[in-house]
Parts: sequence; C-alpha cells; structure tokens
Amino acid sequence: MEWPADRDGCRWDSVTGEHRVYLQGVGHVRVHRHRPIAGRVKTLSVKREGRRWYVIVSCEDVSAAPLPPTGRAVGIGLGVASFVTTSDGEQIDNPRHLRAAADQLAEAQQALARCQRGSNRRKQARARVAALHGKVRRQRLDHAHKVALALVRRHDVICHEALRIANMARSARGTLAEPGRNVAQKAGLNRSILDAGWGVFLSILTAKAESAGRTLIAVDPANTSRTCPSCGHCGAENRVTQAAFRCLRCGLDTHADLVGAVNVLRAGLARRDAAPAA
Repeated sequence: MEWPADRDGCRWDSVTGEHRVYLQGVGHVRVHRHRPIAGRVKTLSVKREGRRWYVIVSCEDVSAAPLPPTGRAVGIGLGVASFVTTSDGEQIDNPRHLRAAADQLAEAQQALARCQRGSNRRKQARARVAALHGKVRRQRLDHAHKVALALVRRHDVICHEALRIANMARSARGTLAEPGRNVAQKAGLNRSILDAGWGVFLSILTAKAESAGRTLIAVDPANTSRTCPSCGHCGAENRVTQAAFRCLRCGLDTHADLVGAVNVLRAGLARRDAAPAA
C-alpha cells in the first residue's frame, strides 16, 4: 500500500520523542524510526514481511552530504569466494547468508509441506518460512550497506565492473533438443551469485557515492582477470585456477581477483581521464 504523504490515506506525524504514522481505517500507529527523516516526506508505503510491518518513507529535497576528499581511488571486483576484492589487496569475505540459513529453511519448508492445506498450522509454517527468508534479506542488506559505506568513506573514485548479473545467473539447463552441460555446477554457482547480492550492493554503492559526492565508474569487465597488470599479456591460460593467476610471459604470480581489481582501477581512471571536461 502506498499513499502520498499529504493525503488522507497515510500521514507521517513526528513530535519530540514520539514518531507515528496515521493509517486510514486504523488510526495512529507508533513506529520505531531507525534514523532521522531527511528532507520532505513525499510518499509513505506500508509493507509486510513475514510477521513484521514496515513503513517505507520516500523523501525529496534531501540535501547532499559530501564527504571530505581523500585523494584515493580504488578498483573493486565482486566475487563468490570473496565478496569484494580491492586493488589495494583487501579481501572482504562473502558471508553467504542463504547458505548459513539453509538447514533452518529446509526444515521449515519440510514442515510446511507436511501441513494440511488451509489449516492454522500451515499458516504458521508459511509464516516461519517467510520470516527466515526475510532475515536473510535483512542480513544481506546490512552487509551491503556496511561495505559500501566503508568504500565511500575511504575513496574519492570507485571503479567497478559493469556486470550483467541476470545473464551471469542464467540457467544452463537448455532444452530437450539441446540439453545444457554441467547443469548442477552452474545451478550452484547461480545460487551463490544471487546469495552474494551483487546487484543490491551496486545499487546501494551508487546511492551512497552520489550522496557523498564521490565518483563511481563502471568499466567493461572483459579480460580484466586475464590481463597481466605487470606486462599487459592477455590470455585465458594466465588463469591457472579460478583463484590463481600466473602470467605466462613475465611470471607474475598472484590472486586472480586482485589482478581483476587492479585492471578495473586502471580502466576506470583511463575512462575518467579521457572524458571531456564538464
């Protein structure tokens, strides 16, 4: 449900020490505000997630809060083993929230399947499954916000790959006439990609960078992890394994994710320098 803030359907009321939302047909409901409201409230949305209710406040005329310059630029690569690898050599672990909750989800889904349709027990079991999925989503969002904020605070320029996540997570099952190959392995990779939440993270990073006055540059991901940052040699044979990089020309031996992040930074800075002055 969504209403303009100044209509009768829904209204945000805020007085000292108390925050309430007015819902037509319900009245005033107290809410827990997790951060101050900035700007002017434009719309209010009421959303239910499992057993929890949320009020989503959309604001306009929000003043930008640029951060002081740091003089630093960074390239980042997104992955499954490591959530983020930076061109400075930092690796941020992938918490794999969905995998961590897999046993609880499987148990809850099995309990749901055993319940009779239309029964109260089935309603409770369905709410349990929804609550677990909601917890995973909140954990994923919290992690993405923290990582994005740390990057924005430390760097003036952040370069990342322009990933086509929907294509990367596409099924390899194929058709009856042309069945896919390595379907099980690809399905597992797809789950890991979606669990990592790259798309959510990049959206949050974009919003935080814009608010802080930082520059975000997306670059073509082609060959970023196959090109040697030392001598420039590019080839699939440089990737010894998914994680290992060894240049066949100069012998550089390092982590493939680090190679990718360094090349992303260089490509991003080259694109920035080539752009015409505003």
